[in-house]
Amino acid sequence: MTGHTAPPRVRGLPSRLLALNALHADRLVNDGLAAEGARKWHFAALTALTEGGPASQSELSRRTGIYRSDMVAVVNELAERGLVERTPDPADRRRNVITVTTEGRTHLRRLDAVVDAAQDALLAPLDAGERARLTDLLTRLLDHHEHTAATAATSAPDAADG
Repeated sequence: MTGHTAPPRVRGLPSRLLALNALHADRLVNDGLAAEGARKWHFAALTALTEGGPASQSELSRRTGIYRSDMVAVVNELAERGLVERTPDPADRRRNVITVTTEGRTHLRRLDAVVDAAQDALLAPLDAGERARLTDLLTRLLDHHEHTAATAATSAPDAADG
């Protein structure tokens, strides 16, 4: 069912509109990154390392929201391509520190252009002010729901208490 064949009451549901636009956004970003031999997680990890500095895999997982078990594969893929390097952590030799290489920074600049182009394609019908307003509104929604989820998680009774 496309957006135009759905009944008007369904077609106008904000939750449905967000979900359908998220599908288009994912396709645009994923297709663009794939053309560069990358995935969203590569972009997220390289960005986090570039902006936040070197990190352990667990810290990188926290910075990006990528599960630790998945982060191992992401770092392996990036390291195999020479985009990041692992070095032993001087404070804890059992742990590695991940650092972006010069090649990784160059690759990230290409990925930035790809992601920017995907954003432009996604938001093509909107002018600059509308894009900024949409981003503000989506950020408010996300902040609200993340705060609500965090509050619920910290106030939930322990399973042992029940």
